[in-house]
Amino acid sequence: MFFRKIPFVMTCVCVLFLFACGPKAMAPKAKLDTPEHHVTNGTKLLKSGKIDAAFREFNRAKELDPKHSPAYVGLGLVSGYNSDFISGLENMKNAEKYARGNNQEIAVNVGYMRLYIMGGEKVEKNWLKKVKTEFNKSTAISPDLPEPYFYMGIAYKISFKFSEAANQFVKILELDKGYIKEADKEYALIQKIERAMPGSKVGKKIALVEKMTRADVAALFIEELKINELFAKKTQKKFDVSYKSPEKKFVTGMYTKVPPATDIEDHVLKADIDAVIAIGIKGLQPFPDHTYKPYKTITRAEYAMMMEDILIKITGVDELATRFIGIINVPVFPDMRNDLPFFNAVMVCTTRGIMTAKDITTGEFDPKGPVSGAEALLSIRILKTQF
Repeated sequence: MFFRKIPFVMTCVCVLFLFACGPKAMAPKAKLDTPEHHVTNGTKLLKSGKIDAAFREFNRAKELDPKHSPAYVGLGLVSGYNSDFISGLENMKNAEKYARGNNQEIAVNVGYMRLYIMGGEKVEKNWLKKVKTEFNKSTAISPDLPEPYFYMGIAYKISFKFSEAANQFVKILELDKGYIKEADKEYALIQKIERAMPGSKVGKKIALVEKMTRADVAALFIEELKINELFAKKTQKKFDVSYKSPEKKFVTGMYTKVPPATDIEDHVLKADIDAVIAIGIKGLQPFPDHTYKPYKTITRAEYAMMMEDILIKITGVDELATRFIGIINVPVFPDMRNDLPFFNAVMVCTTRGIMTAKDITTGEFDPKGPVSGAEALLSIRILKTQF
């Protein structure tokens, strides 16, 4: 009888041992020191880009309840923002294991979607398929929540599936249950991209850029506007047939030619930059110190001057460079003086529909603001129709 009790006693001891070795929940130190409160704080901080602070909140939630699924979702996203996708997936697995109820299960699905979107092929080769799988799981539980549709739209957008992305954002607007502002902004961007119709792979990638760099603009001018081909057709070849002394052909000594730009050798868009430098577009030339500064963000005023210069070079109408100088006395844009060096270029672009005011309600042009990829593409499409 004694020996029959031994297995039962040992089982009890083992169970107690396992519980003792498991993660222990910390005692709260204040009324609002709860997992739910810290997850809410962490989500807000994550949205505002304060990654380290968000981590502290999610980690505190996990300390208070080691089985709190939303805490692991947050930690997974923090790992994703830090490009640690192995830890991110591990945290999502824990979130999935501890998820209780439909809301937490959907939060896990959306967490996986966001992680796959962040990492792309670094996380999973068929990452878009994985996103779709998690999307289908979430909508099967509840088809009326906006969040899964929003991130499915983002996944389609960065995969250049613009029509599919638009459908997701429209669905959110139809549901009218949140994410309205975000979906409206994304839908407007997709519409702009579809109107611009980027034809090249480079153009599609740049369409998603929020702030264009000098290298981006060079690539767009070559790949989408085909500026080198346009210039070749419009510009007559010049031949030097003047007399050259035979004696001057041979010069002693060493001479090292400095390249026009010394900081683009390893840049992925070097060929496009070289082509633009050779054409000599105003605002895209190398700087006096022989640097091109390919990663420098361009402003709307600078972009207008580039577009004006292209118009002048292609049409041969030099008068465009001074068309609006001194003839307009009243301010056209509330944030621009008429005597600014880029005023004429802005007027040339806006009167031709190549560029528009940044804020339609106030009429501000925002000359110092950045140019988005979609905006640049649309202006190029309009410019092409005018040649």
